[in-house]
Amino acid sequence: MAQNFRVGRLAQEIQREVNDILQKRVRDPRVSGVTITGVDVTGDLQHATIYYSILSDLASDAKKTQQGLDKASGLIRGELGKRLTIYVTPELKFEQDKSVRYGDHIDELLNKLRQEDRF
Repeated sequence: MAQNFRVGRLAQEIQREVNDILQKRVRDPRVSGVTITGVDVTGDLQHATIYYSILSDLASDAKKTQQGLDKASGLIRGELGKRLTIYVTPELKFEQDKSVRYGDHIDELLNKLRQEDRF
């Protein structure tokens, strides 16, 4: 139980810090406007998958953002190492959060259904 609490607390800390690092330390224009939506940390605290969303729906923008995050991951991990009080800073992997776009798609479908019901 204590381990699960620790993993959850670490995930929250990583999410908060990575958002801050992206805003204040990373100068790459490819990652401007990125929002960290969640973090999954493995039970051994060695790996963290960081989920992010961007405002653009374009595949080219998503690819550029992913490249920018991959390039900045070393800087972000180093900065996390300074900010977090843990023995080993986890390896970072960035993954686009598809749930935001999926939610938007569901909203669109529901709105279409409501429009059709009016006629």
